[in-house]
Amino acid sequence: MITPEDVRRDAALPSSDANSGVINGCDLPIDDRGRMYHLQITPELLAPDILIVGDPGRASAIAAAFFEDIEIDHEHRGLRTVTGRFREGGDTDDPKGMRATVVTSGMGTSSLEIVAQELVALNEIDVHSRTRKPDYPRLNIIRVGTSGGLQKDTPLGAPIITTYAAGFDNTGLFYDIPAPDEECTRIERELRELLVANMPPDSRFRHRISPYVAKVDPRVVTALRQASRELGIEPVVGLTASGSGFFANQGRDIARVRPSVPDLDRILAGFDPHLEGQRFENMEMEASFLNFFMGGLGYLSGTICPAIANRREDTFDHDYATSIDNATRIALRALRKLRMSTRNVSVQQG
Repeated sequence: MITPEDVRRDAALPSSDANSGVINGCDLPIDDRGRMYHLQITPELLAPDILIVGDPGRASAIAAAFFEDIEIDHEHRGLRTVTGRFREGGDTDDPKGMRATVVTSGMGTSSLEIVAQELVALNEIDVHSRTRKPDYPRLNIIRVGTSGGLQKDTPLGAPIITTYAAGFDNTGLFYDIPAPDEECTRIERELRELLVANMPPDSRFRHRISPYVAKVDPRVVTALRQASRELGIEPVVGLTASGSGFFANQGRDIARVRPSVPDLDRILAGFDPHLEGQRFENMEMEASFLNFFMGGLGYLSGTICPAIANRREDTFDHDYATSIDNATRIALRALRKLRMSTRNVSVQQG
């Protein structure tokens, strides 16, 4: 039987060798070929400019439509990684094209957490010595996914650029990352109060759902907006809510047990975050942890998700493949802008 004293004693013991800085094989499984356990790729196959998508089929479709000179196209455990070069006609800044990777995250923040950690490890960890490199390139990561629009006036297919992402999952709660600004702290508090006010008094989980809020770096938002404008596509800009699932977690009531927060999508649609007229524009399942975790590490990350459904109008975008292509083109162009503005920028340990 494990006692609290055992837990306290074990917690004082480092899981890796603190003196040497070596990360052990249990904490970070790497095979004898230097490949991460889940992604099964080696560091040299990862580009510093990354698109994250949920569906492995979408990763393949993006690579086929937008990439040239493919270096790797590998799938393991349903996670597909493709690295190649993105090149647009008349690109004189980089005639070889921007080296980029598109990788699958799977569905939800719990799956994305695994992928995000391995991407960071591939960038920061020497897989042979199992120690952190003294410096490494800054990663630029943009999620392209699908989402449900929360506002009545959101056009189907419109790309939604996230400024703040609210996590209604608990994945981020296991990482002690400080709030990037006072607005995050305030919105977290107001969302907790909003949930309590809208949950049944006898709910088992009243007072227990605790959203966390991540801020997207304004440089990423600006790059996405500029790329949209250059391509003649009108984006929607605002807050994104990330659910830990697809159904009750996003206000869909179809099961024979009641949801803890009835009509969550309607509640969020009516919430005023007091951010210069911004609103909760959409719901999906990954933006919260991606931007929370990467922002905490000093990397640049963002999210652009077309609204393939309008939750207020009960409509669906049957041509959503075109909407995803548009969002992908915007994201790739934004990544190139970020790379040009941060060329030769590295992150230094300590």
